[in-house]
Amino acid sequence: MTADGRNRPVVAVTGATGTVGRLVAHGLAADGSAEVRLLVRDPGKAVREGLPGHAVAVDFGEPGPLREALRGAEAVLLVTGDPLRPEHDENALAAARAAGVRRVVKLSALAVLDAGAQDPLTRWQRDNEERLRASGLDWTLLRPRAFMSNALGWAASVRQEGVVRGLYGSARNACVDPRDVADAAVRALLDPACAGRTYALTGPEPLSAREQTEVLGHVLGRKLEFVELTEDQAVERWRTRWPEHMVRVLLEGARRQRDGAKAAVADGVREATGRPPRGFADWARAHAEAFGPAV
Repeated sequence: MTADGRNRPVVAVTGATGTVGRLVAHGLAADGSAEVRLLVRDPGKAVREGLPGHAVAVDFGEPGPLREALRGAEAVLLVTGDPLRPEHDENALAAARAAGVRRVVKLSALAVLDAGAQDPLTRWQRDNEERLRASGLDWTLLRPRAFMSNALGWAASVRQEGVVRGLYGSARNACVDPRDVADAAVRALLDPACAGRTYALTGPEPLSAREQTEVLGHVLGRKLEFVELTEDQAVERWRTRWPEHMVRVLLEGARRQRDGAKAAVADGVREATGRPPRGFADWARAHAEAFGPAV
């Protein structure tokens, strides 16, 4: 309840154990004006990780339980991640309507605005945006550029060798701090004035992997080396972690970044939060521990 005795609205967070979802859960809890409901596959994981709110087990492939999990919620953060399962967004929106949800904040991607981005992941995201706009629900779209936290994939090689390896190391990306994406989501979930708006979320400047490596080394107080990969080398590394359809998506995205498609800076973070976006050095300082100790 609020200080005047009124019940607080319920805000549901899907993907609550993911990069953005967990930050949104903490942001909502810190704000205190809404009750937080975590919609996750494994409630035990949410509890073990200390996420605030009530955790409920859901599966996007099961419309009935999903509808019950959303019942009574005022707003929901919708995060889906499988382009091979378009029914997940369909099920989530149908469940939200049936459960009486009024507002959906959708995590999409800035690539949807790039006509040259025709990979399966981006087409799926465009389709999901259209589903949401046609749903009859109040909607807000968050379109982030790549997350600065992708640099955590370098942590092992930085710790062990003082090396970062990457493809097209001089290609720039206006990557965004996930904390800024989460802050924009919290605002949109709590403020009905954000309905019908889209926010293009980037960092304050485009940086290449080489430049990020230099910034990270400065933050760590260490000299780091960037090693350029060929496309074949990058594909071989990706195949150890991702299925083939995602490898193709990653390669197409890297080529578009090489050609300058991801370097533009947008003002969505300021529009959503009232402050400028955090820079990569800010992100690196907050995560320096992941890259240590020194070799």
